Amino acid sequence: MPADATTTRPLAAPSPAPRAPALPLRWLGVLPFFIFVALFLILPTMHIVLGAFRTTAGDFTVQNILDLNTRSIRNAYWVSIQVSFWSALLGCLIGFAMAAAVVLGGLPRVLRQPLLTFSGVASNFAGVPLAFAFIATIGPAGLITLWLRSDLGIVLQAGLWNVPDGLQALLGEQVRFPRFNILSTAGLVLTYLFFQIPLMILIITPALDGLKREWREAAQVLGASGWQYWRMVALPILFPSILGCLALLFANAFGAVATAIALTGPALNIAPILLYAQIRGDVLGNPHLGYALALGMIVITAVANTIYIVLRARSERWLK
Repeated sequence: MPADATTTRPLAAPSPAPRAPALPLRWLGVLPFFIFVALFLILPTMHIVLGAFRTTAGDFTVQNILDLNTRSIRNAYWVSIQVSFWSALLGCLIGFAMAAAVVLGGLPRVLRQPLLTFSGVASNFAGVPLAFAFIATIGPAGLITLWLRSDLGIVLQAGLWNVPDGLQALLGEQVRFPRFNILSTAGLVLTYLFFQIPLMILIITPALDGLKREWREAAQVLGASGWQYWRMVALPILFPSILGCLALLFANAFGAVATAIALTGPALNIAPILLYAQIRGDVLGNPHLGYALALGMIVITAVANTIYIVLRARSERWLK
């Protein structure tokens, strides 16, 4: 063999590429989320939908849906819609005013973070603790109720003010006003505002931050007043966000169960309390009618959430 001849060696077989794991490791972090959604959202919803169209024997029926068209159930839905609407509307107005005052109103910036922190806590404060707090404060024997009665002569439940001696010549001995009872529709609306207002603050604050300073400066250069800027520039841009927040707050209040049950019990005929009575399986309870009630609530909240998602996407396009 010549010295300058090169020896050829057989090529080594390529090593097999490492097999990718069946589930990439980056998905393991969100795996608990999908498990939680499947166990506590998707599967219960499917169980409710199927149960709404079945009898106690397991046969298919639409009678449960037809039974929703009764006077008591219609009234329960109507009262729930009223409570949800008024709490959402008042929550939007008050929350928007508070957020605008902190973000754009010239208040000290040091107030912003405490307000957002409190809103994050209060928006999740509901159920039995919230109901107990309001009963202990403005209930029939609450702290403020007793103080108003003993020191000022104001009886909230009777709608009566025993005017002090110094004002009797001007107002008379007694003044009548609308009665207030925490165990009523108005009381439930007031209680819901405790978590509706903070939720509105958390949602609308990013939208207020999205208003560009150049828009206000351009309006001022063109001679627009502050009211004209809000009416012609800011509010039209924020209007989809505000409507979306209204829909979200409506859904949030409509699905609240624990607070209503702990606050009023069976004294108030609303959909969540009626649903609880049916699902609980009392002597007169019909669990499958409860499934139909729950299905109706799911449809209403789904419509409200869909409106919120659509309007939020539209507002984000404006603010970009």
